[in-house]
Amino acid sequence: MSSVDDEYEIAVVGGGPAGLTTALYGARLGHETALIDRGGGRAAMMADTHNVIGVTEDVSGNEFLATGREQVESYGGTFERGFVTDVTETEDGRFRLTTSDAEFLADRVVLATGFSDERPDPPLPRNARGLHWCLHCDAYMFVDEPVYVMGHGEAAAHVAMIMLNLTDDVDLLTRGAEPTWSEETAARLEAHPVDIVHEDVAGVENDSDSGWLEAMEFEDGTRREYRGGFPMYGSDYNTALAEGLGCDLTEGGEIDVDDHGRTSVDGVYAVGDVTPGHNQVPVALGQGAKAGIALHKDLREFPRSTEEIARDGPVSEEDVPAISPELLATAVAHEGHAGGPRTDASADSEAEQPAADDD
Repeated sequence: MSSVDDEYEIAVVGGGPAGLTTALYGARLGHETALIDRGGGRAAMMADTHNVIGVTEDVSGNEFLATGREQVESYGGTFERGFVTDVTETEDGRFRLTTSDAEFLADRVVLATGFSDERPDPPLPRNARGLHWCLHCDAYMFVDEPVYVMGHGEAAAHVAMIMLNLTDDVDLLTRGAEPTWSEETAARLEAHPVDIVHEDVAGVENDSDSGWLEAMEFEDGTRREYRGGFPMYGSDYNTALAEGLGCDLTEGGEIDVDDHGRTSVDGVYAVGDVTPGHNQVPVALGQGAKAGIALHKDLREFPRSTEEIARDGPVSEEDVPAISPELLATAVAHEGHAGGPRTDASADSEAEQPAADDD
């Protein structure tokens, strides 16, 4: 086996909200944890953060993620900037992670690799100033405003009807494509006040000061005002690493997991947008927390089972605590430590005391 740059108990691939939370729990529960992230991702695209209790809307996605990385590192987690190109299982049941310039070994691996939205052809409004990717995050901004939904399939038709809960001015833009929604959906659309515009978009008008979308021009020469909208062209799930490990996928193309992020491969977990469910920051945070707790239960040393005790004997005082010396030192010096942080000297004072003289 070739040499590796470092070894961890937990390696998390992907630094979005789900991956960050998993790494946070791993480090705080006493496990040597690495977060490997190439940067970018859907959360980084957020101009403002919505629907996250305790986080104000003026916080951008990049600010939100940077704070998360700082938290993980403050608890002793390691942040590695890199793109993981391969994950393979070793003969001893561990996992070798390869990036462009490093290799790591981990006892458990967590895939938080997310997905990429399929983008429609230009011309398009600016991201977060008229082009929005999350209905449940951003629909509130368009209450009583003119809105478009872009697409020609079932999802686009349903989102157009859903937006009628918040505004009475909704257009469905097929951009010249033949609709692929079902006859039943067509009948439902006809019964809702949604305008279906078949002509393609020829131009986009934005406010010169704010940059917000004002209107779109169409190939037939018409002009329609909008404040924003949602493209509905599907998603590309980043499952190459999971497929290489042999993880099962769902019919929709996501990584199949149980309620705690476990995949079909022992030791491999997956969280966030690459798994089934709502693609929401709070949901991703919850998935990361559940996976972090499941990982702790999987990896922790104590309590030992009756079979282990029978084989190895009782746990001695020298065996505890199980936390590594590095993470122990970080924990006792942390601002959140019970009673306040301890200095290195006070943390190590008991261990440095000389043995009592028997004379």
